[in-house]
Formats: sequence, structure tokens, C-alpha cells
Amino acid sequence: MKQLLFILIFTIALTIAACANPSQEQEKGKSPELKNQGTVEQSEDKADEFPEEEEVSGTEEKNDEGPEESKNGDDNSESPAAPQYMVSDTWSIVPKDDAEEEVVLLTIDDAPDGHALQMAETLYELDANAIFFVNGHFLNTPEDEEILKKIHDMGFYIGNHTNTHPFLPDIPEDEQTEEIIGLSDRIEEIVGERPRFFRAPNGANTEHVIDLVEEEGMTLMNWSYGYDWEEEYMSSGAIADIMVNTELLGNGANLLMHDREWTAKALGDIVHGLRDQGYEIVDPGLIE
Repeated sequence: MKQLLFILIFTIALTIAACANPSQEQEKGKSPELKNQGTVEQSEDKADEFPEEEEVSGTEEKNDEGPEESKNGDDNSESPAAPQYMVSDTWSIVPKDDAEEEVVLLTIDDAPDGHALQMAETLYELDANAIFFVNGHFLNTPEDEEILKKIHDMGFYIGNHTNTHPFLPDIPEDEQTEEIIGLSDRIEEIVGERPRFFRAPNGANTEHVIDLVEEEGMTLMNWSYGYDWEEEYMSSGAIADIMVNTELLGNGANLLMHDREWTAKALGDIVHGLRDQGYEIVDPGLIE
């Protein structure tokens, strides 16, 4: 009995001694959770040592956005933003409410007649928008259609400039209708949407045309000034100078240009010149 009692007392003494001496891990206060936190902190510190890797990752994400988002912003196939501008009786672009006043609109007629894609590429690189007013008789081949689609896919608005560029007051109303509706149908087939803007050849509208354009939900448009069809301005230097330095330039000016070699060469200088004078290029998608 005494031997059994001695063994029991010795066992209890060993147990008490073990509880009084914690393990090395417990002494350092390291639980599995704390070990994991330490790993996270170490990873963050390591990431800070290699900022280049983070930059590369960010660049790759930005490139995935695509050209429409990174350049012209408003994809014209999406729902249009609330209008901030309207076309005045004198064909200038006037702000609604508190929109920026010092803006101009760029428009290019008779596209695509040889230089429209080059002009679109120039504008795209400069992050400047425009309306390309199309003539149906320049859409004769699959290559022509592909050019128009590329311009549209770059974020530019495609306008209706009639099918064969007639002087509309000289033809019957049913032919006026076909000139406009027929081209809108063709543009929709090619780019997937109908034009939002109409400009008559020579700026010559009729009451029938005005009513038809309204029924079609298009905005009727002429221009404030343009010069590139006049012989003295058929060089890149001359047209670049007059488009920026004319006394007709002002807030909301609606600039008319054409798909012409000299205008295409001058387009970059025109955009830079307008911006140097404090004007921004308005997004046509913001026009009512």
C-alpha cells in the first residue's frame, strides 16, 4: 500500500512539473494563425522589392481595354450619354446647361474617297473625335465597306451625306427619300447602326428633307466654315493655316473638311492649332 501511494505521489509531481514548463513554440507565442500572418507580411515586403512586376501587370490590364476605351472613350454602339450640346440655327454647337463652351466640332464629308482611313488614324492618335459624312457612291467594293467599318470601330460617328451627292432641291421628293433612307440602310448593314447625323450636299435642304431627317431621328447639320474645295487652299500648309486662323473660328464652330489629300496631310496641324487656341474637340455623341 505504501509503495502504491509513493508511485501515485511521484506521478502527480511529474505532471505538475510538465505544466509549469511550456514548450518552445508556446513560449514564443506562435500559433498557426500567427505563422500565417507572418507569411503574408513577408510576401508583401517581397512584392515591394519588385515594383517593376506590378507595373507590367498593370500595363497588360490596360492593353486589354481595347482601342475604343483607351482612346475615344465613347463606343458609338453603346447607349448614348445625355446630350450636353445642340445645333443652333447658325449650325454651331451650343452647350446646354453648364457644358464647356470653348469647343469645336470636326466633320469630314465625301468619305471614304481615298484618305478617310488615314484621317481617322490621325484623329485617333490625337484623341480627337469627328463625324465622317459618307457618300453611298464611295461604297462600291468590299474594301470600301471594310474601310468604313474600321473607321466606325475606331469610335467615330458615321453621318449620312446621301447616296449619290445630288443637289436635293432639283430632284423629286421620292428620290430625295431614297437618297437618304437608302444610304442609312446601307450604312446600317455595314457598321451595325443607322447614322445619327445628316448633312445635305452643298447644304441644300428641302422641307421634305427636313421632315424626313426628323422622322428618322437624325440631327440636321450644315457647317460654320470650310475652305478645302477652294483652289487657293488645296495644299496642306494653306488649309492648316486658314482652318485655325480664320475670323470665323469661335466657340461651337462646326468645321467642314473633306476626304482630300491636302486636308488629310494638314489634319494633325489643324487639331494642334485648335487646341493651342484653347478649343477642345467635342464628342459628337454629346450632341442632341
